[in-house]
Amino acid sequence: MPGDYLPIILQMLVAVGFVVTTMFFTHKLGPKRVTNDKLTPFESGIEVIGNARTPISIKYFLVAILFVLFDVEVIFMYPWAVNFKEMGKDGMIEMFIFMATLLLGFIYIIKKGALEWE
Repeated sequence: MPGDYLPIILQMLVAVGFVVTTMFFTHKLGPKRVTNDKLTPFESGIEVIGNARTPISIKYFLVAILFVLFDVEVIFMYPWAVNFKEMGKDGMIEMFIFMATLLLGFIYIIKKGALEWE
């Protein structure tokens, strides 16, 4: 029933109201001193040397994306493992199809050489 969600909606409104009110008052009441030290970039106490836009190998990002992709797909196996007995043969067949798809994707990645570093 819609009335059951009223406490959740009320809690969300209070939380958002608190955040907005706190941000508003800290912005209006806080000190506003602009100095050169505050306007310079801070890199963990190290002076900035050179341009931050140096090219980085795409392999680094590719490995990171592949890790996230396979990690998220493995998360889908947890509910299956919890409900293994209730799902029966149909659940087993569906998981085999899912695992075969994962394996095909992994074989494709290896064939393309995405995990090989130069």
